[in-house]
Amino acid sequence: MSTRNQSHPSPQAVADAFAPSRLTQARHLAGLTKKDLAERIGVTPAAVGQYETGMTRPRPALVPQLADALAVPPAFFLTGRPHGKLDGSMAHFRSLRSTRAHQRAKAVAFVEQVWELAHALEKRVRLPHVDLPGFSGGEVHAGVDLPRDPAQAARALRRLWGLGTGPLSHIVRHMEAHGVIVVFPPPDEDSATVDAFSTSQLPRPIVVLTANRFDDIHRYRFTAAHELGHLVLHGDTASGDAQQEREADVFAAEFLTPRDSILPDLPRRLDLRRLGQLRHTWGVSVDSLLYRCREVGLLSDSAASRAYQRLRELRDQPGFAAEPISGYPGEQPTLLRQAFELAVAETGLTMAQLAGALAWPAGRVRELLGMPDQRPALRIVP
Repeated sequence: MSTRNQSHPSPQAVADAFAPSRLTQARHLAGLTKKDLAERIGVTPAAVGQYETGMTRPRPALVPQLADALAVPPAFFLTGRPHGKLDGSMAHFRSLRSTRAHQRAKAVAFVEQVWELAHALEKRVRLPHVDLPGFSGGEVHAGVDLPRDPAQAARALRRLWGLGTGPLSHIVRHMEAHGVIVVFPPPDEDSATVDAFSTSQLPRPIVVLTANRFDDIHRYRFTAAHELGHLVLHGDTASGDAQQEREADVFAAEFLTPRDSILPDLPRRLDLRRLGQLRHTWGVSVDSLLYRCREVGLLSDSAASRAYQRLRELRDQPGFAAEPISGYPGEQPTLLRQAFELAVAETGLTMAQLAGALAWPAGRVRELLGMPDQRPALRIVP
């Protein structure tokens, strides 16, 4: 078969080698129900369900309609490509209660695509080794186990990664350097609601961070550490347990601000100006520092409550206002983009070739790589 025929298979060829799971993945990515898709292509919801279970295959004439409705090339539905199938119950969502089922399904399908992109790039370049004890995907540390206690696990991971005991710069960069894929989701309404999530059930651990959720670098860094905590502590357990969320918070606090290291820096009595200075030193929010003060006994519950009330009044003041993530390039994911750029330089890979191998639109590949198309949008003048 020619390269052109592989890239542009006939509707009959797609129908003959139709992959039901690809239809489900594309539908979830599009945020459509079976009923929504059925209405767009002129069949019943039951028929869509049968296509997705493999009971029946769509007629060749329906293949272009499916592709148009789901904004994918017809070749997307072909079987044979690596598919990182993920059980949604094994993905840890930061805002599980506010995340609707269709949003979780869309997020899971997105992560599947992230792994497929990483897998395609790893055929050309070598990504960092997964250096994460307890990782239950493709690479597991032999003889290295972290404590189950969240704070102890955070200190142990710091030692393993050689991070010392002081403030951490660029937590996302550290995660990427140790084989964790970190990505931003496409900027849409569903991703803004999902906030952040992670999974270690694919051959690489993946963390999704929604940068524009609150657009505050300090909350963003804490969320990144929180998801790292899930990967370390809960990689082999189903999500949805409130206790897991508390443990991930404890891990994040200790990972970013080790108790023994930050204790000498904390004021003996309430001093919001001092905490505002420490925010920049340690890269965590004043809220987190207030929590630390209460946790170690420097503030009573009543004093902490008054402090939080005062802090709310200072939210827009210099030293207390949110700082946009765009000002911190070291906290923005770059691993996949750098891998692509290296593959381009060393092997001659093109965007069209990568998109063809994945059977995705080129715009989708750019989106996941964090490389938006810089070409101007042109239109015909009426």
